[in-house]
Amino acid sequence: MSIYVQNEHGTIEISSKAIATIVGAAVTENFGVVGMASRQQVRDGINEILNKENYTKGIVVRPEENNSFAVDVYIIVSYGVKISEVSYNVQERVTYRLSHSLGLVPNSVNVYVQSVWVSENS
Repeated sequence: MSIYVQNEHGTIEISSKAIATIVGAAVTENFGVVGMASRQQVRDGINEILNKENYTKGIVVRPEENNSFAVDVYIIVSYGVKISEVSYNVQERVTYRLSHSLGLVPNSVNVYVQSVWVSENS
């Protein structure tokens, strides 16, 4: 899937993989986010934290009407953080990063917490 942006110079095609890479980088910068999780945990391995090369396994870019899109993000959070605050911060940062990097604003950013990571020191 691609998003097409029309301007005075022509058409720009932005792939969903490019959007997912930008979203993944924005998500992992948030306090309380341990990492990205696979959206299909049973198939890909439960509790697997995805690295930069695999962000697309934890992010879904869904096309919507009028060449707009929605983003689904699957994350693992740290034990002891307020999940609602972490989720809100993820939504805000993803929207900000996409609007400033690509000039695109998603219709929605849906955050799915797949797991809570408990460190050995806790």
